[in-house]
Amino acid sequence: MKKLRNTVIVWVAIYPAITGLSWLFGDALGALPLAVRTLILTAILVPLMVYVLIPFWTHLLQSIELRWKDHSTHNKVLDTPNH
Repeated sequence: MKKLRNTVIVWVAIYPAITGLSWLFGDALGALPLAVRTLILTAILVPLMVYVLIPFWTHLLQSIELRWKDHSTHNKVLDTPNH
């Protein structure tokens, strides 16, 4: 399950990043050879992913998971019959 979660985090982070960078710099990079465009985009994307986007989405998802677990644990306690 952890690999699936990590895959989703990377996809959720990289898709808008690639789309945004392509939108912002597409015209300027369009005249360059493919290898140079890829080099420039990855030089921006890799640090952005490693230092900003993946930690952000990981933290957000962990917060949601903790709230979900707390909520479900709280409901189980409330649903337990009193003896």
